[in-house]
Amino acid sequence: MRVVAEIPVSEQGSVHEQGWQSWSPSTRYGLTEQPHRWVDAPQRVVSYRSENSAGRDVFWGEGLLAVDPGDGAAVTLIAAVSPTRSVPSIRAVVRGSVVEVAADGDVEVRVEQSTVDTAFARWADSVADKLELTAPRPAPTTWCSWYQYFTEVAESDVDRNLQLMDSLDLPIDVVQIDDGYQAAIGDWLIPSGRFPDVAGMFARIRDHGRRAGIWTAPFLVSENSRLFAHHPQWLVRDTSGVPVSAGRNWDQQLYALDTTHPGAREHLRTVFITFAAWGIDFHKIDFTYAAALPGVRHEDVTPIEAYRMGLLLIREAIGDAYLLGCGAPLLPSIGLVDAMRVSPDIAATWASYNGDASMPGQFGATLNGVSRAFQHGRFWVNDPDCILARPGIERREDWARHVSRFGGLRGSSDGVDQLDDWGLETTRRLLSEPVPRYFVES
Repeated sequence: MRVVAEIPVSEQGSVHEQGWQSWSPSTRYGLTEQPHRWVDAPQRVVSYRSENSAGRDVFWGEGLLAVDPGDGAAVTLIAAVSPTRSVPSIRAVVRGSVVEVAADGDVEVRVEQSTVDTAFARWADSVADKLELTAPRPAPTTWCSWYQYFTEVAESDVDRNLQLMDSLDLPIDVVQIDDGYQAAIGDWLIPSGRFPDVAGMFARIRDHGRRAGIWTAPFLVSENSRLFAHHPQWLVRDTSGVPVSAGRNWDQQLYALDTTHPGAREHLRTVFITFAAWGIDFHKIDFTYAAALPGVRHEDVTPIEAYRMGLLLIREAIGDAYLLGCGAPLLPSIGLVDAMRVSPDIAATWASYNGDASMPGQFGATLNGVSRAFQHGRFWVNDPDCILARPGIERREDWARHVSRFGGLRGSSDGVDQLDDWGLETTRRLLSEPVPRYFVES
């Protein structure tokens, strides 16, 4: 790493980290605070930049970090020069009354007489101008099956909620079926037993006058999938030829699809063209970090180039459909998605089950949603994750306030029949509220 700045600070100084992907903790820290890091080793691959070796003794941003001296002096922002092509790791170490910042790639150092949020927003404006980005399309309102039914969702659950949406006249544009319709992670066109007629399900959604949405983790391949059994040559591998781990979830090992391999690319193209033929025009693509994992690929490209190749392929296959990224490397996604999850998953509880701020919980989701508010309206529409308003959701009033303040994409994920009067009224209000163009002005 090369030292790029030495910044005098007061005792009230702070460092603002921006993490690698949607779920990576991003927030402000006082100079003596320990930053949030992974708790369990497998989560390091799933929620953090896998090659990042930072511990709690240093501050660490992926392509973006800021230092506020805390005494009214100018804020210093260190950022990737070409964030869609290269995302350097940026390290900040407190040495007495100075914060020493180093980076392992090309960065620019910007000095702004402003708040940190405004400095981030001005930098984002400069990136959007350089890349000639147009204003992101407004997001539709959605209903998602995940947080009520998880992987056990069935066609009957979707049908029941469609009827209730109609009878209650809920302002929901898109009904998005989440994980559970498919046989395995990677086998997107093979239905699970609970969805004997997937195409028919989407047709019924459209018959109700709503748009059809679907969830995939397009760059993941699970060890129990047919894709893994039949096409192991489509996986990213290490230098010894062993498939690279993309982490562990669903009680199984996961691997990364090589988005440069002709066979894998044709597979992806077939999946998303089929979805388009089914009338699906809203896509949530999840766990997309897998395409950017380091490893050996069919083509000799960088991990970020491979990631963007995969996203571009999907973008071309779905045409004008709305594209929501999740579990996604943020800076490499600029210009390729309509909306972006900027936080870890929400949960029924405030804290995550193991204290890792990247794991499902309202604490981590709120943390990131506030810190990444500057991205909304510049790079994409910010998705803070779904509205959860049914009884039994811990601190549901606080979560509703967060969605109202920082929710660009507004989506409900309660079973409609599970909502009490407060939950129904709150859901209706949050789905109906106008969303401002920016959450942070520059």
